[in-house]
Amino acid sequence: MTPDQLFQIASQSAMTGWVLIGAGLFLPARWATRVLFFGGRVIPLGLCLAYAVAIFSWWGSAPGGFGSLDAVAQLFTHKGMLLAGWIHYLAFDLLLGRWQVDQSLTKPSHRSLRWLTLPCLFATLMFGPAGLLLFLVVAKVAAGRGQPQGVFP
Repeated sequence: MTPDQLFQIASQSAMTGWVLIGAGLFLPARWATRVLFFGGRVIPLGLCLAYAVAIFSWWGSAPGGFGSLDAVAQLFTHKGMLLAGWIHYLAFDLLLGRWQVDQSLTKPSHRSLRWLTLPCLFATLMFGPAGLLLFLVVAKVAAGRGQPQGVFP
């Protein structure tokens, strides 16, 4: 398979995972468990496997490295390494989204936090760490409104 084909498969798989974890916030528990397992565990595991294959397939065949910003830019001029970097983002952001959903579902007043988690999931999908920051703020504010504990004990 070409890097372009793998890019399409990885991106579509990740988007499926995002839809599933978002839906898992609102499904009945018996369905949510299955949907969240597939969208938030199986798909990220598949992305991690794809990352490992990509990084080991192309590592050493690309110029550049991690010693400077210029070296990283040079490393990502190689399509295979760029693909590996993209899959890295997809996998970690999706796992982070699943963590946010888990946090939302386990808090005492989780019903209100569920709706507030949706924009955080979108922000995490689009902007990774900024979405996490948004979720941490939202969860902390929600915790201040009657929940006995915050996101971090």
